[in-house]
Amino acid sequence: MKYAILPCNGLDKAAGQGSREVALWLVESGHGELVCPVLVNNSPDRYAPVLGELPLLVIDGCATQCATKLANRLGRKIARKLQVTEEAKRMGATLGKSLRMGQDGLALASTLAALVVEQTDVVGRPSSEEVAQADYVHVQEQIEVAHDKFLFKVPVSGYLFNENDVWVQVSADGRRARIGVSDFVQQQLTDISFVGLPTIGAEVEQFGDVGYVESAKATLELVSPVSGRVVAVNSALVDAPETVNAEPYDKGWVAELELKDVAADRDLLIDGPAYASVIEKKASEYS
Repeated sequence: MKYAILPCNGLDKAAGQGSREVALWLVESGHGELVCPVLVNNSPDRYAPVLGELPLLVIDGCATQCATKLANRLGRKIARKLQVTEEAKRMGATLGKSLRMGQDGLALASTLAALVVEQTDVVGRPSSEEVAQADYVHVQEQIEVAHDKFLFKVPVSGYLFNENDVWVQVSADGRRARIGVSDFVQQQLTDISFVGLPTIGAEVEQFGDVGYVESAKATLELVSPVSGRVVAVNSALVDAPETVNAEPYDKGWVAELELKDVAADRDLLIDGPAYASVIEKKASEYS
């Protein structure tokens, strides 16, 4: 797959230089067409053909997310995102402070670019690793927590939650589990515009990061309720992140893990009725 690639323009920071190098690596290896952030900001029509033909990959240098903000300002739908400092931290690497990319910096940039290609190949394939739908029970009876004009829904059974508002649903055979965000979270974030999917094969510890959801209002890191290995991601959310708003407990699942020790993980999780009480408390604090 090829992308229209919009990198960060913060060239006064090492992270911005890293973003540029990742973009150049992808372009030179035939995986995309470069979109200059300055030119597209001043003359959007110049890149209309490329942006109309190819999915948009945004490469942010840091948490400022200037490339993401530019894409949103131009009204362009983001297909995939990469944040250089976030990925470097996850890999245990450092960018340093120099604006000149040394050998280590260039090696990191090529690794991140290869990661984009690898994730694209995985997400683009039919999900042969997914557990059949029949292995997961659809939401039925729900608790409704009313607060002001809001009505937050929580499944009575079949789901466990952490207090970070992330749910887990264990498959019928007990070997795998899907995770996602609660109805409370999706209403707090309002319209979700992007879902950051974890890498298939990544090992995740309980309370470790396992992706994120983003809206114009905020970005929420998903804190995993369980430990295990990521074996599938909900690739449908790449094109339709709003599914998390519409069906947070069913079609809005984010990732699927092969469980490591679910019995031990359960000790730090709560069931639906207990989570409903947590929501009541959180909602009152936000008032």
